[in-house]
Amino acid sequence: MKIERFISTPDWEKVKEFSVGKETPFLVVNVDTIKKNYQELKEHFEHADIYYAVKANPRVEVLEALRDKGSSFDAASIYELDRLFSIGVEPSRISYGNTIKKSAHIRYAYEKGIRLFATDSESDLRNISEHAPGSRVFIRMLVEGALSADWPLARKFGCNLDEIRHLISLVREEKLDVQIYGLSFHVGSQQRNIMMWDYALLKAKDIFDWALEEEGIQLEMINMGGGFPSNYVVEADPIGTYAAAIEESLDSHFYEKRPRIILEPGRSMVGNAGVLVSEVVLVSKKSHFEHYRWVYLDVGKFNGLIETLDECIKYPVFTDKEEEEKEEVIMAGPTCDSMDIMYEDHKVSLPLSLREGDKVYWLTTGAYTSSYCAVEFNGFPPMKTYCI
Repeated sequence: MKIERFISTPDWEKVKEFSVGKETPFLVVNVDTIKKNYQELKEHFEHADIYYAVKANPRVEVLEALRDKGSSFDAASIYELDRLFSIGVEPSRISYGNTIKKSAHIRYAYEKGIRLFATDSESDLRNISEHAPGSRVFIRMLVEGALSADWPLARKFGCNLDEIRHLISLVREEKLDVQIYGLSFHVGSQQRNIMMWDYALLKAKDIFDWALEEEGIQLEMINMGGGFPSNYVVEADPIGTYAAAIEESLDSHFYEKRPRIILEPGRSMVGNAGVLVSEVVLVSKKSHFEHYRWVYLDVGKFNGLIETLDECIKYPVFTDKEEEEKEEVIMAGPTCDSMDIMYEDHKVSLPLSLREGDKVYWLTTGAYTSSYCAVEFNGFPPMKTYCI
């Protein structure tokens, strides 16, 4: 596994130089890489509107860079809304994309000017009608095949086609004060199966046709969520490959009557912009006869690497001793919790000479690391983030 697959030599040297003398663990984010990712996505999806998923990395420098590039934003809570408002993002550039929200938070968002909401249940739809009257609503579809993604999102969110039809009919029958604006779906985070987008768009077309024929409602928008992958241990296809396949699906299913398309990139926007710098705390074996060494680090599941849960996301891991002889190890975090093991079945090869105090670099960690950190579990503070 060559480091050049994941980061350019100048950027790698820049990270290593920046890391000297700083207490680990911490995340280094290259804002220029994020700007390039945004531009690349716009070039391949020139007719789509990009709503960056704030939860992936809510660092103010990241949000400001994307704001200045022209991005809109998907917020998962009123706290993310407030962060966007604090840097001058207009409400018209924000959607409230979480389908699980308190009535008071719907009202707060509405009072702040938000008019675009996601939903996937009758209760939430009624709450939006009551507390955000006149708002545009998009209904999230359940995409069963999203379970094939490295980080599946299919079980908790979305509803099936029958329930979507019920919600659309309910608005008309009970004169709920919302506009059913369109549909959304998410094929799962880190989804490498390109055909999942075609499958979801085909389902969306069925609902578009039904809504017009049976309810007289012309749906106008499809929010395709995120899902575009970053390069981890398994290399992903370039974004252009996904764009070409999705464009073909849109042509095939919607012809010349294309709806407005919204994308909500998170991982693909910021993942490859981050390097998590950690330090070896201890190297040991459980017995004299055990084959594998245990490498304990000052970072683990509870302070940045939660996506190693069930070994779902397999980060590229490097050290300063890449040219030395290596062997497979078990990697674990620093907390007093037996679940704090990152990789046991998926073996990472690390140098035989690895010792306490050596640095271990986790690449492609710009997304869902610093924002997932626990607050003082075992007393450890949240991981610091530096933007360069």
